[in-house]
Amino acid sequence: HSMALTAGGERAACASDFQEDLLVYDTGKQMGDQHGMELDASEELLAALVLGLRDYARKCRFERVVLGLSGGVDSALVACLAAMALGPQHVLGVALPGPYNAPESLTDARELASRLGIQFQVIPIGDLFQAARQCLGPMFGDLPMDVTEENLQARIRGLLLMAFSNKFNRLLLSTGNKSEMAVGYCTLYGDMNGGLAVIGDVAKTAVFALARLLARKHGWIPERILTRAPSAELRPDQKDEDSLPPYPILDGILTAYVEQRLPGEEIAKLGYDQQLVNWVIRKVDGNEYKRWQAPPVLRVSAKAFGTGRRYPIAHA
Repeated sequence: HSMALTAGGERAACASDFQEDLLVYDTGKQMGDQHGMELDASEELLAALVLGLRDYARKCRFERVVLGLSGGVDSALVACLAAMALGPQHVLGVALPGPYNAPESLTDARELASRLGIQFQVIPIGDLFQAARQCLGPMFGDLPMDVTEENLQARIRGLLLMAFSNKFNRLLLSTGNKSEMAVGYCTLYGDMNGGLAVIGDVAKTAVFALARLLARKHGWIPERILTRAPSAELRPDQKDEDSLPPYPILDGILTAYVEQRLPGEEIAKLGYDQQLVNWVIRKVDGNEYKRWQAPPVLRVSAKAFGTGRRYPIAHA
């Protein structure tokens, strides 16, 4: 912030945050503008992400961006941020429905794109997924379906989105959040593809808070996106909480471990189950190799992954 201070060092006036501003203040009469005196944490985070995305895209010489629109809250938030940063006419959202996507996901993605005024395309991946399975069938034999087939879908989507990026010179935005990246709930060369992880330093609980803020202020995000249980939709009836703790609990543990650097025993004293704390710590430490291959993030917390948190890729 640019600001005016009293002789005693107290803040008398403050310009708006994360944007160009003109502040006029008379220190003698103690009169003038008060643009940024009352700061809401969510509004400040939103402004930081918009500015970061705009500056990154322009300095990397990209006027346009592309992202996958899944019908979930993460991609919805990133689409809104992109439209605010670059203008909706420069944003392309691509829905890539697969065999396990609920019909509501495509409906919500389409509705979001319509409300934002961004470009929208739909490319079903079912045929490509089946072709990949048939190609691998002779080697896989009768082995049951597992995370391999789930990741195939994510990587097919990443392949197609990178094709849009290359062909039309659009920066591909990764839509993964900090909570998922922390515990490795993401796919290398799949949903981790991209030139910038816009919300890679934003916890899932904060993602929901920002999405609700935008829905309340602008009406961009359909209500169902905010109320449906989060899901990767890579297998039948999949929910994030099948594999992860509830996000408020997970984010509390992650904040204590990653940002406050507390040991597991101290985190458990905050009221968390010791076994769960140990599980989260193992997941964070064991997925460093993934995060080293992730796009750069916009740092908006005390300790972001990447340059903000140096940790060995492989360790005992």
